[in-house]
Amino acid sequence: MARALVAALLIEEILEMEEEEEIAKSGKEKRIWVQDWRKKRPKRSHTNLLKELEISCPKDYKNFLRMDVAVYNDLLALITPLIEKQDTIMRDAISPNERLSVTLRFLATGESYESLKFPSRIATPTLSKIIIETCESIVKVLKDFISMPKNEEWKIIATEFFEMWNFPNCLGAIDGKHINIKRPPHSGAYYFNYKKTYSIVLMALVNAKYQFTMVEVGANGRVSDGGVYGSSNFAVMHEERKLKIPPPVKPPGFDKELPFVIVADDAFALHENFMKPYSHRGLTSQQLQYNYRVSQARRVVENTFGIISSRFRVLLTTINLSPEKCSKIVLAICYLHNFLSKRSSASYLRRIEENDKQFIEMAELQNTTSRNYSNNAKEIRNIFCEYFNSYGSLEN
Repeated sequence: MARALVAALLIEEILEMEEEEEIAKSGKEKRIWVQDWRKKRPKRSHTNLLKELEISCPKDYKNFLRMDVAVYNDLLALITPLIEKQDTIMRDAISPNERLSVTLRFLATGESYESLKFPSRIATPTLSKIIIETCESIVKVLKDFISMPKNEEWKIIATEFFEMWNFPNCLGAIDGKHINIKRPPHSGAYYFNYKKTYSIVLMALVNAKYQFTMVEVGANGRVSDGGVYGSSNFAVMHEERKLKIPPPVKPPGFDKELPFVIVADDAFALHENFMKPYSHRGLTSQQLQYNYRVSQARRVVENTFGIISSRFRVLLTTINLSPEKCSKIVLAICYLHNFLSKRSSASYLRRIEENDKQFIEMAELQNTTSRNYSNNAKEIRNIFCEYFNSYGSLEN
């Protein structure tokens, strides 16, 4: 038996030497299907590191993927049917665990595909396909974690805003965030924004708990936030009265009805359902109090953008992908944010309160300009101002 094994090995070595001689004579390079260092992926990829971290250092595990073991396993179970691939004769498929974990690592760090290929032992072209496909699947499996409120759901959000931020009849805070991208080829200044970078815009509505209730991604950065909103599906639904906003009600202890509103900055037009600060010119003490309260309520959307950028640091980079692929990445982050905030809200949102003062100061520094608004919208703003300086005053 031993002699037969030795003979077989010698024959295999002779055949390999003859093949190499033929390749050398032909002047062609030997074709390598998989590089040796990547063949060791099953034993030495980052998933093995995760197993060690799960046992020895759960804190580092959470830092690595931006979620703890239990939440990650739940997400993996949800997404596996969408990203699982079959083995082939030539090679074993990359597992759902590897696909999801490398995608989350990309979102957490913003590393390039070329950099990620080393710890993951997955080729760069394969990574580029896996990460986008996994982001698409994340949105599909978590689709119920961002949904437009209706009727009683709006009232619940308004109650939470009143209890947490002392703003009555508030349905949320809205704003836009620029996501920096590399200028797409042949796009000119189409994505060039006022910050002198190239970007796409994330337009979002956020509830009192820093959770997205509406997101739209992909508008070019050249357009203002108001312009992005004006062309959004949300704006169309609002204009066509399809949002099912409840009718006006009286805030507790106040004798005048007020409509349910969304708070915004000056990029948005004043409207019966959109409240924004007064112009900063010649304000009375009452108007300053109103501006402060609007800024206090509006900071939740600024905080939410800060949270997702801190957790998923790819948002702090200039993403070197097409606008379409960038949009899929940002959308996946928004759904992951809601998933994490609802599954582990205490730990996920722990640091928010420490940053609140900073966000208030930032909001108050934003200047506003005078525009023409409907008399009804102006009157509603004046009634809110009256409320904040009477029964709704923080001193009461």
